[in-house]
Amino acid sequence: MASIVVLVTVTACHRDHWVEPVTGMEFVRIPAGRFVMGSPPSEVGHEAGELQHEVIIGRAFYLGVHEVTQGEWQRVMGANPSHFAECGPDCPVERVNFYDVQEYMHKLGALSGEAFRLPTEAEWEYACRAGTTTPFSTGENLTTEQANYDGEFPYAHFPRGIYRDRTTPVGTFAPNPWGLYDMHGNVWEWTRDWNCPYREGPARDPLGTCEAEKRIIRGGSWYFNGDSARCAVRYTHRPKDLGFSLGFRLVANPR
Repeated sequence: MASIVVLVTVTACHRDHWVEPVTGMEFVRIPAGRFVMGSPPSEVGHEAGELQHEVIIGRAFYLGVHEVTQGEWQRVMGANPSHFAECGPDCPVERVNFYDVQEYMHKLGALSGEAFRLPTEAEWEYACRAGTTTPFSTGENLTTEQANYDGEFPYAHFPRGIYRDRTTPVGTFAPNPWGLYDMHGNVWEWTRDWNCPYREGPARDPLGTCEAEKRIIRGGSWYFNGDSARCAVRYTHRPKDLGFSLGFRLVANPR
């Protein structure tokens, strides 16, 4: 399938960025558009569940510029569950399960008067790719100078890099073309979707709602190899699972 990327131009009447007033969490406006989700069989690391298909993102949405940080979590929840708490308030919160995230969104919404949710995995991959069609938004490879993953196990046959053995503060590495940080590595990110197989053919704003035991997480982490950070990779966890490399970022619906 030929790669298709068609983005709708953001008009001047819309804000490009929005800052949540309680935590200071930053969001960037992701335009509506279409892209090819999944990976081609020729991509190193391709798995059967990454079936390529055209997806339309029908409406613009605001996605967190960063993974939710320990400081942003603590301001709302009053405690910090992170394994790497000593990393500081600017490091991503981890050891939060799907239900913890739901509680956080509810409390943040009550404090700020705005609505929050997790991205769908289609929205997440669309934002990760940011108009690119390669395995990573950085191209055919991702180095440990570009993201926090286990560089002892690089992607494909590229040179080895650093294994930091921990999370890093959000924004340590350069953003992708749409201004989003750590879409590759640092911590895995919960999405809204259950682990459902892709349907063949085009889809519009898909959401995995099948009967399944696990939910989709995306993006790789400091603890996983280079392949795990590909934009197309679908990994899973049970909603109750906690992990020292499992966090999230939010979608906001500001008024």
